[in-house]
Amino acid sequence: MSESLRALLETSALGADQAAYLESLYEQFLNDPNSVESRWRDYFAALRQGVTNETPHGPVREALAQRAQHRPNGASAGVEDELIAKQGAVSRLVQVYSNRGHLVADIDPLGLLVRPEPEVLKLSYFGLGDADLDSEFYVNNPLEPSTKTKRMKLRDIVSRYRQVYCGKIGAEFAHVSNTEERLWLQDRFQDGRLNHHFNSEERKTILWQLTAAEGLERYLATRYPAQKRFSLEGGDSLIPLMDDLIQQGGTRGVEEMVIGMAHRGRLNVLVNVLGKSPQQLFSEFEGNYDVNHMQGSGDVKYHKGFSTDIRSPGGNVHVALAFNPSHLEVVNAVVEGSVRARQQRCNDTLGDRVVPILIHGDAAFAGQGVIMETLQLSQARGYYTGGTVHVIINNQVGFTTNDPRDARSTLYCSDPAKMIEAPIFHVNGDDPEAVVYVARLALDYRMKFHKDVVIDLVCYRRLGHNEADEPAATQPVMYQVIRQKPTTRHLYAERLAAEKVLPMSEADAFVERYRRQMDEGKSQAPQALGLIGNKHTVDWSKFQTATHNEFISTGVKIETLRELATKLTSIPTNVTLHRQVARIVQDREKMTTGQLPLDWGCAETLAYATLLTEGYEVRLSGQDSGRGTFFHRHAVWHDQQSGSAYVPLKNLSPTQPRFTVIDSLLSEVAVMGFEYGFSTTEPNCLTIWEGQFGDFANGAQVIIDQFISSGEAKWGRMCGLTLFLPHGYEGQGPEHSSARLERFLQLSAENNMQVCVPSTPAQMFHMLRRQMVRNSRKPLIVMTPKSLLRHKLSVSALEELTTGTFRNVIDEVDDIKPEQVKRVVFCAGKVYFDLLESRRADGVHDVALVRIEQLYPFPTNEYAAVLKKYANAREVVWCQEEPQNQGSWYQIRHRLQEPLSSKDQLLYAGRAPAAAPATGISKLHNLQLKEFVDAALRATSTEESLRQTTRLKAPAR
Repeated sequence: MSESLRALLETSALGADQAAYLESLYEQFLNDPNSVESRWRDYFAALRQGVTNETPHGPVREALAQRAQHRPNGASAGVEDELIAKQGAVSRLVQVYSNRGHLVADIDPLGLLVRPEPEVLKLSYFGLGDADLDSEFYVNNPLEPSTKTKRMKLRDIVSRYRQVYCGKIGAEFAHVSNTEERLWLQDRFQDGRLNHHFNSEERKTILWQLTAAEGLERYLATRYPAQKRFSLEGGDSLIPLMDDLIQQGGTRGVEEMVIGMAHRGRLNVLVNVLGKSPQQLFSEFEGNYDVNHMQGSGDVKYHKGFSTDIRSPGGNVHVALAFNPSHLEVVNAVVEGSVRARQQRCNDTLGDRVVPILIHGDAAFAGQGVIMETLQLSQARGYYTGGTVHVIINNQVGFTTNDPRDARSTLYCSDPAKMIEAPIFHVNGDDPEAVVYVARLALDYRMKFHKDVVIDLVCYRRLGHNEADEPAATQPVMYQVIRQKPTTRHLYAERLAAEKVLPMSEADAFVERYRRQMDEGKSQAPQALGLIGNKHTVDWSKFQTATHNEFISTGVKIETLRELATKLTSIPTNVTLHRQVARIVQDREKMTTGQLPLDWGCAETLAYATLLTEGYEVRLSGQDSGRGTFFHRHAVWHDQQSGSAYVPLKNLSPTQPRFTVIDSLLSEVAVMGFEYGFSTTEPNCLTIWEGQFGDFANGAQVIIDQFISSGEAKWGRMCGLTLFLPHGYEGQGPEHSSARLERFLQLSAENNMQVCVPSTPAQMFHMLRRQMVRNSRKPLIVMTPKSLLRHKLSVSALEELTTGTFRNVIDEVDDIKPEQVKRVVFCAGKVYFDLLESRRADGVHDVALVRIEQLYPFPTNEYAAVLKKYANAREVVWCQEEPQNQGSWYQIRHRLQEPLSSKDQLLYAGRAPAAAPATGISKLHNLQLKEFVDAALRATSTEESLRQTTRLKAPAR
């Protein structure tokens, strides 16, 4: 949490009803600081930071009152009253300009934006008029901030404040409630707009970067006229903006920057800012791939990421551009997660050394829900990254939608950022100096206050949504203006020539020089050094050569387990637990001494503890993850007296790696995206996202589809993210039963991830340890238990954690003779225990029950070995509690069929196909359960046929 946000929380109880008391206390402090208690003294001192000559208000008010009592009668008194009133009016006018001047700022390079003068900016609104323009009034001096006040003519006051607030930059920071931040922004912005100037070399650099931005697009348009590139033309000032952000960041001690952006302008940033080789880009345009040696699917050129090191005055800055699918803004949360991992790696707790930059589209920033969710992460403890610099490429049209009445309900596309009180700077993209100035101011704010800031780069899109699109069909007026408009580079070159910074011939030579370098395939980013890395760079080579089926023992010595259990069940003397939690802790102590069987919460906690002692970090986040949705985990203990939290897994040893458990905000897509980004950056951390219920993952489906399941195939990005998705049919209705297992299995191919359904605490223990101890880094999707957490049969012995590893297949556990088995029922998850209890109750001895605990990659060899053991069985049944069109059946049926002979019959036992995942009627749920369990164990094959599937029906009784 930033200091400014903490200050806001600390002062939130100070309301208007305490104003008189607070002012009297403040007066007392001004007269004698030692006369007030220490906490108020510290508070007032912090409030007056930078103020050296403040006068108590009381004497002033008394003097005014005395003067009012003895004022002269008649006309002179009336004149004096009028002057005082007009001075107050001027003061209010000045304040309104700083708050509302952006409403008439010249920010649209096309001149199409209708900006009527609001009444509140007119002199008449304040009781002033043209007759007052030559009258002098006191005003804070924007030209000389060190001079507190100055008398100026009203016409000069209006001129100066229009110059500051109504020029090419529209500044919005009146919504920033923190006084220190708001005054800092006001002072810096006013001073900069009046006094900041770029020197000749800086201006030539800006011109060169505009030449590069325009030059790349024209070069590619000529060489590859029929191909998409999502041109930056019209938003060319993004290139000097980005280059300056990196250079200025380096001077501030920033060591890494991570950039997220959609496809608009991506190729331009890659070549002209990050130094991607033009030859490599040409190769991608020309499709020069050796398809016989490709791994995965690859991706289009404008989705690809890049990493490089860039030279800056303060040292090298490592810059990474994140890979991104076409789902526009979803990458934002991924970038934030990657930044958090990098910051933790170098102990950058404030965010001074690693900075996120997010580049948005205007329509997407206003419309995509992930924007709000990611902004809401910005100051939350578990997701804080020290503030993000947001840049909106505001080309004033979303594909074919440009009427604000259709595009949004707010005045600006940037307005969602106001919910976190981020300052916003709207800047005319045709004034590149204003753009670069705003970039510096934004970075300064971010580095000082460690909060988000937004640059709204108002520009235009010279071409259509892509180069094959015809935009004039839907925006005829806009494109009449655009096609007659000189480019940003041309306008700036004319400006520099007019101001004698350089002749037009030199500006034209820039164009020829850039084209020549492109022909030669030279790097266009002179400060780019290529990928060098730093001491925090991770070597992924051992993970890249690992195989998904590598066997490794995950057992832990029983002495180690008991030693850890003692630490995990030791309650500090200053912590008073809730009685139910205390009982759980006492039970866990008994579990590790053999007095009670091991439950899920204890096994899971021991898995984390053993990984921590072996040098792996653990990060678990989700809604209610500290306690656990089902009151089973209790990774965080809450003292019932003080409310303070104690985390046993953080107190194993003074030198242990970081253990993080987070009760996240009520977001799925942003939090899961954050954890994906974290996991792709830190392979030595067991990173887990947990859904409150498994179906909550529906809200993050885009992360699952476009990153988790396919990121490695598209971009070569390895990821060990684990998803905990509570799954099981207990009659809780359509929305709290299914984690949509079928969707994950449908996405499974090319050994891209693991899908597991552990049925015992020991399996959970070994599965979590396997995820880290072996070198393979693949996403792990876990259908975690609900009712099984307290099921009398779903328990383990401590000794089961000491040997072996996660078992993909668990064979029959009862004393059933293999030669007598006529039917083998395979299943996964909770339904196994329903089958087991029913079989034991009815004394069935010719049906074997086998659990498949890993559904993908499917354990083909183990499955075949089990079938071979039951040589006399001619019926193989797949039993599931999900409806037939959901769950595993249609996704693994071919795997089940593969080793069967022509004499064998593959059968299905489960619920009939259904539109909803489950019934919400308890009675119907129980009836369905009994029917398909009976069918799996007892039915003969006189069953109905549906889609070539033989579905067993319960026998008549």
